[in-house]
Amino acid sequence: MPSNRFSRINEEIQRELSALIRILKDPRLQGGLLTITHVEATSDLRYAKIHVSALDKSREKEMLKGLKSAAGYLRREVGASLGLRYTPELQFVADDSIEKGTKILKMLRDPEVVKPANPANAHIILDEEE
Repeated sequence: MPSNRFSRINEEIQRELSALIRILKDPRLQGGLLTITHVEATSDLRYAKIHVSALDKSREKEMLKGLKSAAGYLRREVGASLGLRYTPELQFVADDSIEKGTKILKMLRDPEVVKPANPANAHIILDEEE
């Protein structure tokens, strides 16, 4: 199944890049937590969009610049470890999904935003509860 193959390739690229980013010596990447949240490779494996999230949002742009400058090295190392016919060109983009998820969780825990269940309906038994 081709989609399963692409998802495995995406996971392997993510795993390799996560390991490689830790050993980069670029000062723009030092001292901040950087996470690869998702990898999207094209079907012909020519390009891969790497979604990156930084803990310190004020340094995110300079971290992306550091990753873009190291893209050639990272591509070569990923290609050597994965052994693919074509090593995708890496394109790094900022991802704010972790921040959005944190905001949603905070809203769900706020009793002013999400009202508690109606106690008048406590006598109703749902099928899943039996």
